[in-house]
Amino acid sequence: MKFKRGDSAFWADVFGYLAMVCVLIIVGVPLFWIIINSFKEHDDIYVQPAVYWPHVWHPENYREATTTLPFWTFLRNSLIVTGVVAGVKFVLGVLSAYGLVFLRFPGKNVLFLVIIAALMVPNQITVISNYALVSQLGWRNTLVGIIVPLCGVAFGTFLMRNHFLSLPNEVIEAARMDGAGWWRLLTRVVLPMSGPTMVAFAVVTLVNEWNEYLWPFLMADSSDVATLPVGLTLLQNTENPSITNWGPVMAGTLLTMLPILIVFLALQRHMIKGLTSGAVKG
Repeated sequence: MKFKRGDSAFWADVFGYLAMVCVLIIVGVPLFWIIINSFKEHDDIYVQPAVYWPHVWHPENYREATTTLPFWTFLRNSLIVTGVVAGVKFVLGVLSAYGLVFLRFPGKNVLFLVIIAALMVPNQITVISNYALVSQLGWRNTLVGIIVPLCGVAFGTFLMRNHFLSLPNEVIEAARMDGAGWWRLLTRVVLPMSGPTMVAFAVVTLVNEWNEYLWPFLMADSSDVATLPVGLTLLQNTENPSITNWGPVMAGTLLTMLPILIVFLALQRHMIKGLTSGAVKG
């Protein structure tokens, strides 16, 4: 049985839309469940069979989520940790990628292989050694102890290096012939052509650091330095530890998601363009 080109295009569209529907269900149903549960009373959450719409809307969950524990302290700590780590990673990623592409020094390829190898190592493997080092330095239960070990930049270096390699050589050589030094070449030529990729790098870094849980959880012994993901864990254990009051927890989850979701939605077009800009060298 032979298929015409029109039939192939039709079935490609059908399977494409089916795939999008599946992804929407997988992502949307849990999000819908979080939103609905954040407005439910305690009895509605634990009732069987499950109630998919609140009998009585209970917005007090949001007040409880922000008053039971020092939510605003958690928010402040998350903003500090995310802002500092993302800023350091961004600067180091751009400068290291620039050095790997535009500067000449011995061992450059070996250094890049080491960076690639670092991408292959899960962060969980280095937790024990980092924990021991931070403890010896006396940085436990401090923001410094949370921030410094998170400032590794292998992904950003890899992303920005691939983008810099895709830039037109003619423009770079013309700038060098005009006498541009490394700083002028970076700030006047390379970075202006790298806007979308830098946005993608920044957004990915912000999202990852905002959602970081394991390391802040190990470092924070008190709510004074705990971040929002750690604070949500503490919120589960208030009142009766054996029965979690999921209404305030879901409300706190939504409040935690909101700032980074706004950033992502505002910059998503630039992010997608930046992640794909190095796919074709032109």
